[in-house]
Amino acid sequence: MEQRLLGRSGLRVPALGFGAGTFGGQGPLFSAWGQTDVAGARRLIDICLDAGVNLFDTADVYSSGASEEILGAALEGRRQKALISTKVTLRTGDGPNDAGWSRHHLTEATHAALKRLKTDHIDILQLHAFDAHTPVEQMLRTLDDLVRAGKVRAIGASNFAGWQLMKALAAADRLGTERFVANQTYYSLVGRDYEWELMPLGIDQGVGALVWSPLGWGRLTGKIRRGAPLPAGSRLHETAGFAPPVAEERLYRVVDALLQVAEETGRTVPQVAINWLLQRPTVSSVLIGARNEAQLTQNLGAVGWNLTPAQVGALDAASAVTPPYPHYPYWNGQFTELAPPAVPLPPSQA
Repeated sequence: MEQRLLGRSGLRVPALGFGAGTFGGQGPLFSAWGQTDVAGARRLIDICLDAGVNLFDTADVYSSGASEEILGAALEGRRQKALISTKVTLRTGDGPNDAGWSRHHLTEATHAALKRLKTDHIDILQLHAFDAHTPVEQMLRTLDDLVRAGKVRAIGASNFAGWQLMKALAAADRLGTERFVANQTYYSLVGRDYEWELMPLGIDQGVGALVWSPLGWGRLTGKIRRGAPLPAGSRLHETAGFAPPVAEERLYRVVDALLQVAEETGRTVPQVAINWLLQRPTVSSVLIGARNEAQLTQNLGAVGWNLTPAQVGALDAASAVTPPYPHYPYWNGQFTELAPPAVPLPPSQA
């Protein structure tokens, strides 16, 4: 398994990480994701570790904490072999301070996560969302204290806009505190918004992407095809309301291109979709999920080979969308010589 630097942290993470959102199966959203128990989690972790996948990602809101509990139990006796990533700040209770990144909630949420995970430290602690009600300075000093206390090793953000992430990074530089080195972000062939601001920011500021939902919320499994009904087993039946939106024609255009490349390479559609992501700038690790061993084994087949430039170009063209202002003039060539790094070109210029 290829090991990549996580931003400018010095920490190396595997090109593929494992997303433990399928552990626990509690609630309307997470029960549709998966219902893996401790025994099943141990088996999936066995397969991951054997393949060199030692990064395991979860969050305190996944199945109301059950995902962290199951991950912690499944890693007992081999914690030293794993990197644990978890997320806090979303609401975990009915109290007025059970959400956000105040010193109170960040401290309590981190201690609760440590207890559920049965560990004395979290390798990567990420803020699950931006808190517009609490000063970034308070948040950064709290995270810095947690790092200095040895309870957290590295920090990151998730679901931040570009200006929000840059505001936090600039404040960290001003205060001399720990900086975000990870950005856990949605990125896929049917969700390329990451490329317009967050990717250039990541290059400029040394923030590595941990990609969630690389298969576009289950849309790029190869089971959804033009002219065919949604498969009976698709989680989209229960969770479409939570999923990032995708225009139907664009989805089918991307799926058509994936099927063509899959045929050329002898790989599966998910393997092609994940391999495309692994070749994108700033991507440190792609988080793969699996409800069973077969899904996990298939996703692990996304590494150890590379798409050709022509195949990458075909997927780029099929998935391209015109970006909103002010990104459009850089994208279409009007401001070419001033364009930030990694801005993708339109199909006609690629």
